[in-house]
Amino acid sequence: MARNRTDKGANARPGRWRNRRRRRGNRRPGPPGPYTLLPWLLMGLGSFSNLFQGEAPNPWLGGLGLLTFNSLYVSVVFRGFHKKKRESPVTYWLLAAMATVTFALAIGYGGSWLLFFPLLSLACGTVLRHRQLAAGLLSLAVVATLVAVWRGNGGSDPWTIGYGTFISGAVTAAILTLAETVMELRATRQELARTAVEKERLRFSRDLHDLLGHTLSVIVVKSEAARRLAPRDMNAALTQVADIESVGRQALTEIREAVTGYREGSLATELDRARSALTAAGIEPVLRRSGPPLAPQAEALLGWVVREAVTNVVRHSHATTCSFVVDGNAERVRLTVTDDGRGPGAPATPGIGGTGLTGLTERLAATGGSLRAGPGPQGGFVLTAELPAEIPAELPVKLPADMPADVPDEAASGAATDPPRARER
Repeated sequence: MARNRTDKGANARPGRWRNRRRRRGNRRPGPPGPYTLLPWLLMGLGSFSNLFQGEAPNPWLGGLGLLTFNSLYVSVVFRGFHKKKRESPVTYWLLAAMATVTFALAIGYGGSWLLFFPLLSLACGTVLRHRQLAAGLLSLAVVATLVAVWRGNGGSDPWTIGYGTFISGAVTAAILTLAETVMELRATRQELARTAVEKERLRFSRDLHDLLGHTLSVIVVKSEAARRLAPRDMNAALTQVADIESVGRQALTEIREAVTGYREGSLATELDRARSALTAAGIEPVLRRSGPPLAPQAEALLGWVVREAVTNVVRHSHATTCSFVVDGNAERVRLTVTDDGRGPGAPATPGIGGTGLTGLTERLAATGGSLRAGPGPQGGFVLTAELPAEIPAELPVKLPADMPADVPDEAASGAATDPPRARER
């Protein structure tokens, strides 16, 4: 047993190493850090060699200047990789001190000490941006060339120093700017992904609230009607039970549509369901409709409003009548739902503060519409929804052709094979 356990551990160890290597291979390369600019300090080995071999006058002064330059270079480079520190006045003072030391060493010693100009340009590339960078690099390249010519190095060396000074800072700034842009794009993409997930969660929660709230309310009302009718009229009770079955099957289809993001809204279908639910609850429905035909998106939104309004009327109103008025023109369409369930002295049903009405208000506002709800002037409760007649196709309205295996085929037809209006008659 011990040997088997040991063999198992030995076999699992290479697998862990392979997983680690795979994770490292999938890891994205990050932006360059300040440590990538530290090896460039090796360009100062020539000046250090002059001090060590005694070829430079005043070696103690030169050594102090070399130590000061290296310290300032490290400090400026590390501060340049943090945005807040880079834009701090302290960083610019350190860069100015570094430039002063560079000019002093280059003018005083010349030769290999002129290579401090490209190092100063590297530091400028980490700190300066945009116009400051262009002006600083051009000025620094010109000054480096003039100092090299004044020191009398001759040949092409002065121009090489000037070109190296300019290109060092320009390439450094370009790489760092590109890296910052890539990091900002990654952060923006993550934020967009997070926003999309939150938006989809909100949509899904709204759909489930509207679907299940209305469906369960209809099932409860029809169940109570079947229970009351069963002792007196079994056929009428069986009709209510058939309605419950049809509503349940339709709910399966609608929940599947909400999950997959497809909603096929029909105002006429929702009004038929509203008439059936209100009739079963003992409320007389009244419907008046005028105006031109509506776009599918407008019908879908108004269908949600009808669904939520009927749910609230059945649950809270204790009304005897409920009217639906749909009117509009080529630009705007309006739906008004009025019930007589609340008297002037009775407390009003919660309006826009309700969860369902709040979601509908946000939906309509996103399309340029509005939703108002509150007590009517003559009692009761009034809900008014307005929206543009033409709405961009934000939600797909076509039902997918493939039906999941766990939903019966007759669920796709729902009320089509047994319409609520026909059953009521």
